Amino acid sequence: MARRAFVAGAGIGGLTAALALARQGFEVEVFERAPALEPFGAGLQLSPNATRALARLGVLDAVRTLALEPRAIRLIDARDGAEFARLPLDGAERRWGAPYLVIHRADLQSALVEAAAGLPNLALSLATEVVDAAVEGAGVVVALKRGGAVARETGELLIGADGLSSRVRARIGFGAADAPPFSGLVAFRAVVDAGRAPKRAQASEVTLRLGAGAHLVCYPLRGGAIVNLVAVIEAARPGDADDRAALDRAAAGWSRDARALIAAAAGNWRAWPLRLRPPLARFSLGPIALAGDAAHPMTPFLAQGAAQAIEDADALERRLAETTDAQSALAAYSRDRVARAARVQRDALMQGRVYHLGGPFAFARDLALAALGPEGMLKRLDWLYAA
Repeated sequence: MARRAFVAGAGIGGLTAALALARQGFEVEVFERAPALEPFGAGLQLSPNATRALARLGVLDAVRTLALEPRAIRLIDARDGAEFARLPLDGAERRWGAPYLVIHRADLQSALVEAAAGLPNLALSLATEVVDAAVEGAGVVVALKRGGAVARETGELLIGADGLSSRVRARIGFGAADAPPFSGLVAFRAVVDAGRAPKRAQASEVTLRLGAGAHLVCYPLRGGAIVNLVAVIEAARPGDADDRAALDRAAAGWSRDARALIAAAAGNWRAWPLRLRPPLARFSLGPIALAGDAAHPMTPFLAQGAAQAIEDADALERRLAETTDAQSALAAYSRDRVARAARVQRDALMQGRVYHLGGPFAFARDLALAALGPEGMLKRLDWLYAA
């Protein structure tokens, strides 16, 4: 009899989890409430911990054809454009055993969907939402809403990869599905044609412009045809995400190049208030487990949101390969992931505070990072990228 597994959500976490389950012989069904997988979003950074996991999932080669390998991460002062630190990435594969890539989210999702379509034991159901789940015997029953009808299906396990306001998370008592608390940060994202961006922004590098209370990230995508922009600003309320002028105010004292980048995106900017949940003590309960933002939402300052979701899938597959007892495998997966994900959540928050320093504190930060030098900066990331 086929072993059935369900995944709620067809984002990066859900699709990679589905691939992991299918590779371990499960008949996998992914349920996505959206009627179509729209090619939305902007750029993602896939650090070596993520690309190593993608290699084990058998999709890195496909992903790599759609991605770019930046030569370095540059840290510069948003006010005058002076570079004060550089993290070289051209040796990433030698140091960490896997490449550092940047890719458009839609391209990564497309590669994962294509990989899923090539597996006969993996199916994707759109316009289908997991609205309830319950443990039944050694397995799980899910309630699925399709149109106006609700149907029930029985399987061996369920992975809730249904995002920040996860219904699965709420159903197993790990936190309400309502809007979590506002972090005090708003993220603005945009992509622009490379020809509209300053020439330096087109270089094969990830550039972080750090300012007091805000920062701006840019890097090229799709063979250099477009430039990805992400600006994160401190904000008093979630509604500031609807105030495009808030970004201009945050960057008012920045360099001409920085302001030109922001202006180049013009009406392309989209903004989201960043919301957080505290780290969980566990990611599983019996035959149900969480992955991605449903388990460990985090701020973007370490560029680890997608990477940690991909790590979840890798850990899930490794544990399922060790035993036919799905609940034991999920419990082991939870033990593997909880402490590391919590550390990334905490360190990302701390990194954001460091990025947004101003005045003499920013000056001291810049001196400290410059003193570390490239090798010192690389060593500080070994715990994260070499995992």
